[in-house]
Amino acid sequence: MGQRHLGGRNGGTELAWAALGGDPALTERIAFGGPPGLLPARLPAMSLARSTVAVCALAAAELAARRNGRPVPAVRVDDGAVATAFLSERHLRIDGRACASFAPLSRFWRTADGWVRTHANYPHHRARLLHALDLPETAEAPDVETVMAGRRAAEIEETVCAAGGLAVVARTPGEWTAHPQGAAVAAHPLLTLDTLDAGVPPRRLPPFAGPPTLPAAGLRVLDLTRVIAGPVATRTLALLGADVLRVDAPQLPESQDAHSDTGFGKRSAAIDLGSPAGRASFEELLSRADVVVTGYRPGALDRFGLTPEALAARRPGLVVARLSAWGDDGPWGGRRGFDSLVQVATGIAAVEADAGSASGDSEQSRDGAQRSGTPGALPAQALDHGTGYLLAAAVFRALTEQSRTGGSFLATLALARTARWLMHDLGADGEPDAGPEGHGHAAQAPGTDYDPAEHLRETDSPLGRLRHALPPVSFDGAPATWATPPGRCGTDAPVWR
Repeated sequence: MGQRHLGGRNGGTELAWAALGGDPALTERIAFGGPPGLLPARLPAMSLARSTVAVCALAAAELAARRNGRPVPAVRVDDGAVATAFLSERHLRIDGRACASFAPLSRFWRTADGWVRTHANYPHHRARLLHALDLPETAEAPDVETVMAGRRAAEIEETVCAAGGLAVVARTPGEWTAHPQGAAVAAHPLLTLDTLDAGVPPRRLPPFAGPPTLPAAGLRVLDLTRVIAGPVATRTLALLGADVLRVDAPQLPESQDAHSDTGFGKRSAAIDLGSPAGRASFEELLSRADVVVTGYRPGALDRFGLTPEALAARRPGLVVARLSAWGDDGPWGGRRGFDSLVQVATGIAAVEADAGSASGDSEQSRDGAQRSGTPGALPAQALDHGTGYLLAAAVFRALTEQSRTGGSFLATLALARTARWLMHDLGADGEPDAGPEGHGHAAQAPGTDYDPAEHLRETDSPLGRLRHALPPVSFDGAPATWATPPGRCGTDAPVWR
């Protein structure tokens, strides 16, 4: 990879590393390179992608140095590898088959006074959406379109959310800033890394044998996450040596296609926490776990005694990494959410709107976003992927600090916080990420020499022949890919290796 000086383009890396509490001098260990112009958008999507991968790799390299008593290895960030990884679910092929993306009812809908976006990829979310709209379970997109067109966007949002479904109004950045949840998000930093209790002695992490260099070798990670952001984080922990066991409720099965993208290096078990046997199995796993990563909406796991404080009380010295869509507080703190919805609510979709949409009446609002016209999207689910790498970085940094000071640690992140960082902090980077008017296309701006095939590999798996993106996290001695391919969801025994 040819190194090039990026000037202000590494400003996002420095901001993210500072949020993680890292030594600023260590950012000098990072070399950036690769083709320019990837993930073109009006917002600095590539800066977000590059920065989150860079701090993840640096945090892993720092932990490796801590374990072996050596200098921090040099970190390399290749924009081509990063852009390919941020589109990993689109690049995935299983025996040549492209994997499922958004369901027919997961889309934008024109309402009587604006736009709403829904998410109905899971059957239970689809059923709740249709119920909230007084439609039968057999209803299809034209039926939903008719209902949406006759109702106001805010009323749809509240009705669907009250029914346990997912729908958000397409807001401008200014409208989100004025919204109570926008204000709640703005009151927090990009992420927090706190000590839950200080009475636990420093963690002893023995040196590992290499190569490759595996800073998470010997660590056990309970993965209670779904979809993209959390699984990307735990996929990265697995890459770097952790024994990652994903746990899902049998009554809420995950999409196999989604797991085929993010399940590399992991095992997957089904445990019913509501049953005595399932609870006993989970407690046995927790008694030997080093890290617990959760990605459910705030409060969803509380009834099982799985708050960060309760987990740390039962397993002193634990690192808990907690991810949500909207944050822990505010009126939406307990709501479900996904990357696509957070982009819409926070104003990203308005900024990325296509001025040449079919509506033809794209009047500009005071904050520069498109008030009319179909809302847009980033060229990747960058909030998910970026937050995933930040989450993994927070775990690595917590383990490093824990080896010095002891204690149990809690890392807290939210997609909406990452969205705010993208819109308000990375914009000061001065990076020319903006692409052509046809922004939102996957991966390549005209005139670049980027070939995603350079960052893809084919691997045999229990699911068939996989074509998949290689990991973008790279430092001297790091593994080039995962030790094992993904398997079938929920088919592994709930035990540690």
